[in-house]
Order: sequence, then C-alpha cells, then structure tokens
Amino acid sequence: MDHNQIPPERCANLDEIRAGMDAIDREIVALITQRVAYVRAAAAFKESSAGVAAPERVAAVLKTRREWAEAAGLNGGVIEGLYRELVAYCVSEEHKQWLADHNQA
Repeated sequence: MDHNQIPPERCANLDEIRAGMDAIDREIVALITQRVAYVRAAAAFKESSAGVAAPERVAAVLKTRREWAEAAGLNGGVIEGLYRELVAYCVSEEHKQWLADHNQA
C-alpha cells in the first residue's frame, strides 16, 4: 500500500475510496508486468513450442490460486477465472517469446 494511501476504513468520501482503488490497480498492473517478464524468461528453458503450454502447471496454478483466494475470504471461482485469463495471456506471451528466441516468428 502506498504510504499516502488512506486505508478504506478511514476514507471520508467516494473520491478517497476511488483513489485508493486506483492506486491498488496500478500496483496490480505493475505486478502483472513483472509476472509476464518471468513468463517470457521461462521460454528460454523450454525445449519446444509445445512445452510452453504445460497444462499440468496451468492446472496446478489455477488450483492453488483458488485455494489462496478462498483462504483469504474471496470467491475462489472468481479468482480462478481471473487467473485463467491471466495464464492464457501469459502462455501466449511465452509462446511468442519462444518463437522469437528460436527465430521462428
């Protein structure tokens, strides 16, 4: 949390609430950017384009993120859906990186 950000329970109006949510969303986007960088770096360790998808890893990621969400009091299905979209995007980005690394674009 930004040091200048007002905690939700201390917000005095809707503008402060929205500013807090916007700040968190900026952090989320920055973290997704970092995650995608790791995904792209992973392409260097894959032996084939087919190995990029790694369905068993995808299933494990979705399962654990659902569990983490539920343990945090969130709707596991909603969070799993968000991650399903994120992982699909990441697989696409990793595949592009793998093709570029192997001059097959």
